[in-house]
Amino acid sequence: MKAMEANLLQLLLFSFVLLQWPSSASCLPLEPLRPPHPRILVLLEDHALISSHSYFFGSLFDRGYILDFKLASDPSLALKKFGEYSYDGIIIFSPSVDKFGGSINAASILDFVDSGRDLILAGDVGMSDTIRDIASECGVDFEEEPDAIVLDHFKPVSIENDIDHSFVAAYPSITSSVILGEPHIKAPILFAGVAHSVAPANNMVIKVLTGSPTAYSANPRVQLKESPALTGSSVGLVSAVQARNNARVIISGSLALFSNRFFTSAVKNAGVSSSHMFGNQQFVIELSKWVFHERGHLKAVNIHHHKVGDTKEPTMYRISDYLEYSMEIYEWTLNGWSPYLANDVQVQFYMMSPYVLKTMEHNGQGHYSTSFQVPDVYGVFQFKVEYNRLGYTGLSLSKQIPVRPFRHNEYERFIQAAYPYYSACFSMMFGFFVFGLAFLYHK
Repeated sequence: MKAMEANLLQLLLFSFVLLQWPSSASCLPLEPLRPPHPRILVLLEDHALISSHSYFFGSLFDRGYILDFKLASDPSLALKKFGEYSYDGIIIFSPSVDKFGGSINAASILDFVDSGRDLILAGDVGMSDTIRDIASECGVDFEEEPDAIVLDHFKPVSIENDIDHSFVAAYPSITSSVILGEPHIKAPILFAGVAHSVAPANNMVIKVLTGSPTAYSANPRVQLKESPALTGSSVGLVSAVQARNNARVIISGSLALFSNRFFTSAVKNAGVSSSHMFGNQQFVIELSKWVFHERGHLKAVNIHHHKVGDTKEPTMYRISDYLEYSMEIYEWTLNGWSPYLANDVQVQFYMMSPYVLKTMEHNGQGHYSTSFQVPDVYGVFQFKVEYNRLGYTGLSLSKQIPVRPFRHNEYERFIQAAYPYYSACFSMMFGFFVFGLAFLYHK
C-alpha cells in the first residue's frame, strides 16, 4: 500500500509540473533556425574509404554533421526506429553492393527521398543493378554498356598509368551560385568513372558537370564500330535532383571524385596551362552544402490577406472588393535566416484557372505584397503561390477563400445605365393615366 501511495504521489507531482510548465507554442520556435540535417548515414563498401575520403568527411564534421559510418552489408542497418526516420540524409559510397544489409533496400531508400530527405549517390565502374535502379528512379540513367567509362583523347590529364585517357577534366555546366557557391569554380574538375544520361523532358534533374566536347563514353577494350551514344555535353558526370517535395539528390558516376587523391591533384595537360590544383574540393564541398539544405532553402511566413483599408482577415470576399495579399520570404544562409529578394514572385487568384495574376513587390526586407480587385465572378477561389527557381526549394502555397455576389440590399437603387428604362416606365404610367382620364370623362 505504501508503494502504491508513493507512486500516486509521484504521478500527482509530475502532473502538477506539467501544468505549470509553459506550453510548447510559447517556449519553442515554430521552426528551427536552420534546416535540420545533423545526422547522416554513410554506407561504405569498405572501411578504407573513411581514410581515402577523409577530406570530404572532415568537411561535414567541421560543419556540425554527425556521420554514422556503416558497411552497406551490415545486417543491423535500419533507416527507421519506432516508425520515425533516424537520419536526415544518406551518403552511398558502395557502388558495387548488390544487396544492402538489414531492412534497407532500393525501395526503402527511395521512400526515404520521397519523405523529403536527401541523398548523395556515387556510382563507379562495375556498379550493381541496385545502384542503377536507385539512380534511374531519380531520373538518371547510367551507361548500360559493360565496362564503359568516360574517355577523352584530345585533352588527356597526365595521370600515371592512364593509357586509356580515362581521367578527364571537365568544367561545371551551370553557373548557379546557389548550387556551386561563390566565388565561381574556375579550375577544372577531375573525373574518372561512368557516364550517365538525363531525359531532356525531365526538368527535375540539373546537369551540374558534363563532359568536354571531345569526351565520350565507351569500353576502351572494345573497338568501336559505330559512333558512341554519349558524346560531348550529353555525357553526364554529376547531376543534381530537386524533387517536388524539396528533397535533394546528388548523383555522381565517380566515387573517386570525392577522394583525397582527386582533392590534391594538380592540373597538368588538361587543356589549360596551370600549376594550380583541380577544383574537386571546392566543387564537392559546395555541392554537399546545397544537397543538405545549407544554401538555397526558402521559407514563407506571415501570409496574410485582407480588404484594402482593413487589417483583419475576412472569412469571405464580395465580388469587386479591393484586397491586399502579403507574405514574407526568407532564405537560409550561414548567418541564419535573411530576407530573400526577387522580382519574380507572383500570386494567383485561382478558380479552375487564374482570374488574377500579379507580381508582388518587396520592400527590401523580404516582405512581399500586392493589391487587386476581386473579379466579378463568385465561387470558391484560391490564393496560390507557385515559386520554383533553379537551386532553390520550391514554394507551393494555397489558401481557399469564398467569393459571394451582392446581397439584395447591396445593389445601387438607381444606376445611370438604367435611366432610359426608368423614363420608359414612368412615361408609360403617365400615358396610361392620361388615357384613363380621357376614356372616362371625354365624350
